[in-house]
Amino acid sequence: MNTMPRIFLLDAYALIFRAYYAFINRPMINSKGVNTSAIYGFTSSLLDILKKERPEYIGVVFDPPSPTFRNQLYSEYKANRPQSPEEIRKSVPVIKTIIAGFGIPVIEHEGFEADDVIGTLAKNAEREGMVTYMVTPDKDYTQLVSGNIFIYKPSRTGKGYDIVGVPEVQNTFGIEDPLQVIDILALWGDAADNIPGAPGIGEKTAKELISKFRTLENLFEHRMELKPKQQESLLENRQQVLLSQRLAKIHTEVPVTVTWDQMKARLWDEKKLKETFNELEFRSLIPMISNAAPKPVQGDLFPAAAKEPEPDEGGLESIHTIDHHYELVQSDLQLSDLLGILNAQEEICFDTETTGLKTREAELVGISFCFIAHKAYYIPFPADRKVAMQLLERLKPVFGNRNIRKIGQNLKYDIQILMNYKVDVEGPLFDTMIAHYLIQPDQNHNMDFLAEVYLKYRPVPIEDLIGKGDNQINMRDVELTRIKEYAAEDADVTWQLYKVLKIELEKRGLKYLAEQVEMPLVRVLAELEYAGFMISIETLHNYATLLKKDIQVCESTIYEMARENFNINSPKQLGEILFEKMKISEGAQKTKTKQYSTGEEVLVKLTEKHPIINKILDYRAMQKLLNTYVDALPGLIDKKTGKIHTSFEQAWVSTGRLSSKSPNLQNIPIRDERGKEIRKAFIPTDDRHVLLSADYSQIELRLMAHLSNDDQMIDAFMHQADIHTSTAAKIFNVPEKEVTLSQRSKAKTANFGIIYGISAFGLAQRLNIPRGEAAALIEGYFESFPKVKEYMNHAIHVAKERGYVETLMGRRRYLPDIHSGNAVVRGVAERNAINAPIQGSAADVIKLAMVKIQEKLRQGFRTRMILQVHDELIFDVVRDEMEAVKQLVKTEMEHAVALRVPLIVDIGTGNNWLEAH
Repeated sequence: MNTMPRIFLLDAYALIFRAYYAFINRPMINSKGVNTSAIYGFTSSLLDILKKERPEYIGVVFDPPSPTFRNQLYSEYKANRPQSPEEIRKSVPVIKTIIAGFGIPVIEHEGFEADDVIGTLAKNAEREGMVTYMVTPDKDYTQLVSGNIFIYKPSRTGKGYDIVGVPEVQNTFGIEDPLQVIDILALWGDAADNIPGAPGIGEKTAKELISKFRTLENLFEHRMELKPKQQESLLENRQQVLLSQRLAKIHTEVPVTVTWDQMKARLWDEKKLKETFNELEFRSLIPMISNAAPKPVQGDLFPAAAKEPEPDEGGLESIHTIDHHYELVQSDLQLSDLLGILNAQEEICFDTETTGLKTREAELVGISFCFIAHKAYYIPFPADRKVAMQLLERLKPVFGNRNIRKIGQNLKYDIQILMNYKVDVEGPLFDTMIAHYLIQPDQNHNMDFLAEVYLKYRPVPIEDLIGKGDNQINMRDVELTRIKEYAAEDADVTWQLYKVLKIELEKRGLKYLAEQVEMPLVRVLAELEYAGFMISIETLHNYATLLKKDIQVCESTIYEMARENFNINSPKQLGEILFEKMKISEGAQKTKTKQYSTGEEVLVKLTEKHPIINKILDYRAMQKLLNTYVDALPGLIDKKTGKIHTSFEQAWVSTGRLSSKSPNLQNIPIRDERGKEIRKAFIPTDDRHVLLSADYSQIELRLMAHLSNDDQMIDAFMHQADIHTSTAAKIFNVPEKEVTLSQRSKAKTANFGIIYGISAFGLAQRLNIPRGEAAALIEGYFESFPKVKEYMNHAIHVAKERGYVETLMGRRRYLPDIHSGNAVVRGVAERNAINAPIQGSAADVIKLAMVKIQEKLRQGFRTRMILQVHDELIFDVVRDEMEAVKQLVKTEMEHAVALRVPLIVDIGTGNNWLEAH
């Protein structure tokens, strides 16, 4: 018998909605005309749990009324959800009264959904030796299930509950560890929550892919093993899937303040409950109110957890309880005084208020400054651009002072806003968002979250000023005193976060990475994005014409084979042609709408049945290329510049790599011939410029040679040998001159696979060879490069000892699953322990090179850096600067760091991106 204390955590809205819709056909209406369906259903469920289970601890968790961090990650999150029925909105206050009558705390936390709060409490309880039952019908909670965390799921029959543990999750999803549910949901998406997922990948496929490849990371690594349509979906929607992963993952580090003592089961307020039930006319429930005495809890099990958290020293505790002074700067005299004070500071925090989030379109509404805790200044700016420019002229000396450190949250945005007004931000930078990204790369980095975690304070949300949705107003329309309080508070909070995070960086040995790489890179990225990449609309239009002709030819061929014309884009018509008229496959599957399934997964299996199948797949591929890139890119061109201005996410990928969005220029196709044509549309600014591409050659393999200190690998690189041929010669024990193309190809796959900790099974799948041959290949590899194996073992040992691994520059990748009892989960962490220092070091190296190159380019060059694609940098070079820029770029990239092997950079030039690459 399990004697561990149990806590029941109820997902309030999930149960309320379920109760309401259970009575939707025959709602419960009392004599006063009140719909009590939701109240009655929820109360019955609660009473049933209290009577049947007699839990030692219990809490009811609600979603907050305000947006959560997921809305900040993705503005469209839950955007498609209809407004809650009026009956439910009216029922919630009554339900909360009933919950209080049972002596149960109502728990909600601003900025986090109920599942995040429940997940946090469940994990905390597990660490304290408790068993948790999460009362919910929501499938998302399956990711939290463990040996001591269960879902207490209302049965579909409406009677009783089903207990969902690890075996049930494994069977339902076909996986080994419940954490893999996150990756399934990331692929599958969620129409109800508007989580996009991967287009074309549904529930069944998502389960199959994660069951086979275990993790998203491994799936992306092995995407070339997938069906063409799946490859395309993952390649084109990688960032969307990673975003979906972050949206689907339940956050388990919410700074909850509710204590275990508050959640202890208590005697009920029978009098209050009977009064409420009589008022609601719940006569059948009144006899059930007789108290079920709660089980006693032996001793004070959780004395530490029962204490209210104390605010950090120097934290804001609450703006309302600590004196603060926020000054509105409106007069010429006030501005002069402030400028004198600002110029005397060694470091200042500033924040811009604008009319929107798009930097190239937003107008400046005001700027706030802070350099002392609890004291800040706000300068409003007029809508008249000319007057605003005149005002900014007076601030230019402050922003241009290289002796003053500039501090902010998401500084890239503020720097670009000021660039729109011809103001350059000089001097050292400190971005609190980037600082926290270095400290905790896998957490949320927005200011509200940081303020709550580090300062125990909740800033005023922007919605309080401008509203949201259809009722949202322009920032200029907000009362000046309210903007002043809001804007000054932002600067104040950011200043105090700076003081805390600066110390944290030093404690963790991240000072060099922050000061020499990431913080200077903020300005580099701001300038890179601002420069933009010129696009030839004519080239895209011409290519669109060619594609459309190819599509027409393909279309005609399909009609010939089918012996009739039909709408190829119509699954219904296509299914009827293939499976009824042509009878290509017996027993073809049908969808819920009773039409034939004609998705890529279905068609790929039929390619050998009839040549029309390949033509249809080819037709779809061309249509996708046309719609996603060729026709779409012209619409993303900035009308003022004629260029595309992508946005780089610096605090997103945990390994340290940059990601690109709006549009994602790191995903422009390059592998297939048709895809390559798109890069021809990316051109220099004008005839006086030419594109230059600088690409690190095999940087990750060179980093493996350095980190492992393997003599054989180092020798190959030092003698500028072809590393894949050299590897093949050693593995297959033949002279390099006798290495076949097949052997080199296998060695190349092994070289890159080893970096990612590839298994014999994975290598066998990738090379389409027997597993025994793959195992022998890996064994031969390690015999040839013994210190590589030593490095891998050492990396795993370090991860287990410290809980993290580091790059050359000290960037940390935390691996909490390295001690997992689940072999699959632990295996993923071990592979990350091997790869993160390599991939992260590569990211560090090119970032440092970018900082150094941009510093030199700013010293009189007219050439601009315009794009980074992982190991490649693209420059828009003034023709008469070409030789100097070549030398500068090659020198800085190849000497960014000193390794045991040389870093080699391949340089190419051309009149379009494809030609330069």
